Parts: sequence; structure tokens; C-alpha cells
Amino acid sequence: MALRKAASYSRKHVTPYTRNSRRKNKAYIRTIPHVKVAKYGIGNGEDYRAGKHKFFVRLIADENILIRDTALEAGRMHVHKMLEEATPGEYFLIVKVHPHHFLRNNKTSGVAGADRLSTGMSHSFGVIEGRAAIVPRGKEILVVSCLNEKCVRIARDAMNSVKAKMPGAVKILFEQPLPGKK
Repeated sequence: MALRKAASYSRKHVTPYTRNSRRKNKAYIRTIPHVKVAKYGIGNGEDYRAGKHKFFVRLIADENILIRDTALEAGRMHVHKMLEEATPGEYFLIVKVHPHHFLRNNKTSGVAGADRLSTGMSHSFGVIEGRAAIVPRGKEILVVSCLNEKCVRIARDAMNSVKAKMPGAVKILFEQPLPGKK
């Protein structure tokens, strides 16, 4: 089954919905969908934790957006592939958001004249269809820390191509150390 279009979930101010209960008969959500994001930190984590990475490239939300876990995973895989081919072991990639919000689909009958199924219950629950991350404006989505300037150029190009995979307006910020500071 294909995914619903993003316009179905494009409300900018959405209440996070994560209703789950330990007792099955009390929970609206019978089964919880798996998160599609495989890894949240990938690359050379030892150098990153040791403080050897001095350059940072950040992908930041420029508006309030909902990002599906499939879009996060596609962006993570694309950036990782480009960096791993060009500069293996010289970067650390972090996914900074977690898809905790459940997306619901209120199905309609599809028969002409049967509009009451979709309008009868104004807040009917619907079937859980996937997960999304609620990202406020100014929040980091992806962060790449790099050892050298060559890695920074590749990370910036990779982030620029990932902008097309994100559902809303995002921007790229570059951060480097101040001269004379370590």
C-alpha cells in the first residue's frame, strides 16, 4: 500500500499523539509501527567524542514541520553514502530528531453518496499508518561533524541534496572553530 501524500499531515501546529497503554483493551493503538530510522549516530564516533572534529554542518528546520521516519531515513542514508565514498572515517553523522508521533488515517468508503462515514465522527480515531517527528522551527534535524575542509564540502553538498527529501523549508548552517582557539 502506498503512503498518503504529505498534505494529509501538513498541519503546522499538531498535538503529538503517542497514546499507548500497557493493557491492550485500554489502548487505542493495538500494534505500534516500527521506526524506519536504522541508526541515529553513524561514522567515527570515537574521534567525535574525543573532540577532534572541529567543523560542523547542520540541517535546521526553517518552519514547523512534520517529518516522516521514511524521509529521515532517506536523508540519513544519502548523506552517509556520499560521505563514506569520499571521506571514510573522517566524519560523524547524528540524526537529532525522533519520530514519536503516530500518523492516523481515517478511511472513507469511496462510494458516491456515502459521505457520512467520513463526517459522522468529527474526531474519529483512524488506523495507525506510520510515524513522524514533530520538528519546531530552529531545531536541528541532521548534524555532521568533520575532521577537515574536504569533508565539509562534501557534507554541505550532501545536505543540499537532502533538502529536497525534507517536507518543509530547511536551511544549512556551517560552523568552524575561531582562529586561535582549540
